[in-house]
Amino acid sequence: MKGFLSLVARRLVLFCCVIASGHTIADSVTVTPMPVEAFSALPESEKPRLSPSGERIAFVQNVNEPEEISVLATYDLKAQKMFYLLSSDNEKIKINWFKWANDERLVISARYESKRGVTRFYETRMFSMRYDDQGKDPVNLINWRRLSRRSTNNYHVPQFQDSVIDWLPDDPNHVLVAIDVEVPNLPSVYKVNLEDASAERVELGKRQIREWITDRQGNVRVGVSLDHEDGEQKVLLRDGEEWRTLFAFNAMQERGAVVLGFALDPNILYYKAYKGDYLALYALNIKTNEITELLSEEFHDVSGGLIYSKATNDAIGVYHAHAPNGRHYWDDRHVGLQKQIDVALPEFDNHLISFSRDENIYLLYSDSDTQPGLYLLGNRKKGELNVLFQQYSQIDPTRLNEHSKVAMKMRDGVLVDGYLTLPNTGKAPYPTIIHPHGGPGARDYDGFDYWTAFFINKGYAVIRPNFRGSQGYGASFAEAQMKAWGLQMQDDITDVTQWMIAQGYADPDRLCIVGASYGGYAALMATVKTPDLYKCAISFAGVANLKDVVVRSRNFTNNEFVKNQFGDDYSDLASRSPVTYVEKIKTPILLLHGNEDRVVDVNQSRDMAEELEDENKPVKYVELEAGDHNLSIQRNRHAVFKEMDSFLSKHLD
Repeated sequence: MKGFLSLVARRLVLFCCVIASGHTIADSVTVTPMPVEAFSALPESEKPRLSPSGERIAFVQNVNEPEEISVLATYDLKAQKMFYLLSSDNEKIKINWFKWANDERLVISARYESKRGVTRFYETRMFSMRYDDQGKDPVNLINWRRLSRRSTNNYHVPQFQDSVIDWLPDDPNHVLVAIDVEVPNLPSVYKVNLEDASAERVELGKRQIREWITDRQGNVRVGVSLDHEDGEQKVLLRDGEEWRTLFAFNAMQERGAVVLGFALDPNILYYKAYKGDYLALYALNIKTNEITELLSEEFHDVSGGLIYSKATNDAIGVYHAHAPNGRHYWDDRHVGLQKQIDVALPEFDNHLISFSRDENIYLLYSDSDTQPGLYLLGNRKKGELNVLFQQYSQIDPTRLNEHSKVAMKMRDGVLVDGYLTLPNTGKAPYPTIIHPHGGPGARDYDGFDYWTAFFINKGYAVIRPNFRGSQGYGASFAEAQMKAWGLQMQDDITDVTQWMIAQGYADPDRLCIVGASYGGYAALMATVKTPDLYKCAISFAGVANLKDVVVRSRNFTNNEFVKNQFGDDYSDLASRSPVTYVEKIKTPILLLHGNEDRVVDVNQSRDMAEELEDENKPVKYVELEAGDHNLSIQRNRHAVFKEMDSFLSKHLD
């Protein structure tokens, strides 16, 4: 034990000394801010995953020279040899995800930007490659034309062709895939060969089942049905040759259950359901119908999915934001290792992300509020832990500051939490960024955030509130967003801003609200509801017209769900849309949007910019060529941060 801890600590101390470059918090006041590009750079390497033997690693490397591309690479640890499999410019085609199917072969999902008429959407395709197939073409795993011979609709091209529902660890040359080749939006299950792409149907689409779930033995056991028109949903369990209903509810009106998966024992099914207002985790014995509560909290939802052991193939815990390191275990297989790592790396949040089949080799992701993420490779038998790579090598963590979790009382007495980060330069009251998150069905956490780091580097205080509508705080809190954008949840952001001023953190004459996606909507709506509060506002890929969101959803199967979320009264939607009130706006606005955004249509920002310009309002609109919703292209990420840097300096410095 002592050897393990001392080795890890020594290596990490040496590593941190290198990246700190000799600066301290005390002398950082006099140091020139780091360049914008340090924060807007794509992570240098990301998403590493171990092969089953632990002898190979696959990862994405983002390269800037001689051209900006993302490369899927593998590294053979024994041979000490690198292989470059695929590259993407992150424009029309992106590396979506990848996974080791066996020790020789990777399965890779590619995401494509598509358009039919005026409707923009994503499609996916799935491929396989040997780990050393450098310079070779991947195998297209889904031959939908061949599969669709069974179909009565030969013109239907499945939109998503990468829905793997079981990796079949005991049959590593095959995977089970759900794909709607026979009937649109009604997937069947196929067993697909990873080498020659041959496929055999094992379950025909039926009963409006949109999602299939297997047990740990690879048998299709659960189907989740959904009626897209009325929201009626059922969770169906195969019981012998019959199907029986475990849960039935209306997904638009009721708080239902979410099935997570099976234990190694095929009679134990894990699911989440509401205990009062909060999601709790349960185990159901499907033979006896006995239900066991495994985890619940008084004020938070159990937030994530199951954790499975590679060695035992059994569920050993659940991902949960409010558990140590985001994981709650009921099996102690990983607990001892986690404790050793936390003792060795006490200044970091340490997350076990990938294991070899025997769990002796593992990958660790470590970060902190100030330290960008590090990936480390561990060997339990040898007691070794070595740094693989860091994500943002140009960022000096000594120039940053830790986040403080704060609780803020809203005008109606409800408590909203958030993360406050103060700069290392200047003194209070600071120029301040109000930074609402996207979603809005998401939430902010502690840990490294490159947007916050960029703002802190400029000397601004930052508050990231988990306003009403955020996830993780119970059903009532989350449901506050339903048909309510621009109302109480917007008032929460105003109240957070006033709290920052009252506490003496924020200079009331130097406030800017900055957000992306829903956060962009909140920034724009703030200029309407509180026109004198902010000195500037920035919206990246923000919504400006709620009616347009609902109208465009007619082209998708979730149209009724969109109307349930936003409403379908056009007058009401207009009353909660920033574009309706441009004449009231006084605040200088920076609008940024990618012209290939498939999540929030680019016309949201185009129309807002046009209306503002027609009213001679202070606005700058920057449209990003080939840009998506996630700033996946390096030149666009640099452009967005440079525009924000200039805009914020003009209005806050």
